[in-house]
Amino acid sequence: MAIGKNKRLTKSKKGGKKKAVDPFTKKEWYKLIAPSIFAVKECGKTIITKTAGTKIASEGLKGRIVELSLADLNNDEAKSYRKVKLCIEDVQGFNCLLNFHGMDMTRDKLCSLIKKKQSIIEANVDARTTDGYVVRMFCIAFTKKQEDQIKETCYAKSAKMRSIRAKMVNAMSTLAGKGDLKALVKALVAETVGQEIERDACTIFPVKDCYVRKVKVIKKPKFDVTALMEWHTDDGTDVGAAVAPVVEEKLVAGSGGRL
Repeated sequence: MAIGKNKRLTKSKKGGKKKAVDPFTKKEWYKLIAPSIFAVKECGKTIITKTAGTKIASEGLKGRIVELSLADLNNDEAKSYRKVKLCIEDVQGFNCLLNFHGMDMTRDKLCSLIKKKQSIIEANVDARTTDGYVVRMFCIAFTKKQEDQIKETCYAKSAKMRSIRAKMVNAMSTLAGKGDLKALVKALVAETVGQEIERDACTIFPVKDCYVRKVKVIKKPKFDVTALMEWHTDDGTDVGAAVAPVVEEKLVAGSGGRL
């Protein structure tokens, strides 16, 4: 090769080695604010890339789903088997306002309920709340032995299971239809519907461990900021304040021996 013919030898490589940049320098943290029906309002943080050009950070956060334990949200370890899904509906400053998106039961709790020599009864229903949400609820229950039963097994016949299933569907539809989503979530957290189904089903066949094991929000109404803010404001119920104990005054005897 003749000297001076290959001109590319003298030039440096195109691009060169890029300087390593920490990706977290382009990120920012946002607080997750849970609805007021839960005891803990600030329930966590989430991260997203800062606003750059047409890519707005708040728009990227909307619709993000977070899964939390009900034990952490309500400071109640007895409810640790419940998982709550919350959806980011709106972003105000560095606060993400969450709304209810679904509820589930942990796998280990579900596995602890399933045993031999009993029947599993399951039902599901799509119900509409008064504020326009469509929720799909799944219920589960297990048959139990009758009092003074000697027989080892307690299997229910298919006709009785159908009757119990109908009672489950009726109870869940009534619960969802008589109020808004906020009232429904309160009832699901309190777990009153499972006890009601157990009482109603006992006339057909004795059942135990009845739970609304899963709830999914299938359809939402059009986004409304005022409706969302109702979730994040207290109900306004006056619980009162602690009153200091009354201290009895010592009376001094006056003249004539009268108090």
